Amino acid sequence: MPSLLVAGATGLVGRAAIRLAAADPRFPEVAALVRRPVDFGEPAGRVDVRRVDWDGLDSTPEACRADAVLCALGTTLRAAGSRAAFRTVDHDYVLALARLARAQGAAHFLLVSALGADPGSRVFYSRVKGEVEAAVTGMDYPGVTIARPSFLAGDRPERRPGERVGVAVARFLPARWASVPAASVASALLGAALGGPRGLTVIENPELRRHPPDRVAIPA
Repeated sequence: MPSLLVAGATGLVGRAAIRLAAADPRFPEVAALVRRPVDFGEPAGRVDVRRVDWDGLDSTPEACRADAVLCALGTTLRAAGSRAAFRTVDHDYVLALARLARAQGAAHFLLVSALGADPGSRVFYSRVKGEVEAAVTGMDYPGVTIARPSFLAGDRPERRPGERVGVAVARFLPARWASVPAASVASALLGAALGGPRGLTVIENPELRRHPPDRVAIPA
């Protein structure tokens, strides 16, 4: 069973992943990369909280050590304040983590991407997500699993009015675009982690929505 490292552990998917993995004995070790001290509560008391400076991640490569790495890093253009700042978080930090984790022996990289990710897209957000997917896939990981959710449903600590409206509307859309519980995305990726590296796997929104948000099931 793999040791697990979660990046973006204070976001919707990351917090759900920590909660599910910490309660699952099939993960012998669970760690979280964070900027500042975080109390994940119970049963996450067994989580190894590793504080890092994302701009200086190269100086602490040992913090990236794990068998499987679940990357839920991400921001919004509004929160970032500029395209350059957004790209730093959603592209540069992700690839730095993937590179360092692989060098530390990680065999499986699990990435929260987005519906419509495409390196050739005219939409900046979708293009950056697609470029990250392509770069991670090009690394020598035995396994890469990519989740492409639509709007994420869940209780955010910060306010995102536009996204909240999108989630409400997306509930009534076809499965490809319908909103998905963040915990279901976490469940899908954790299940893939327990299943072990299997080359490249892309989990699209309809499949993500079928995963239970309260437990982790290994895919067949």
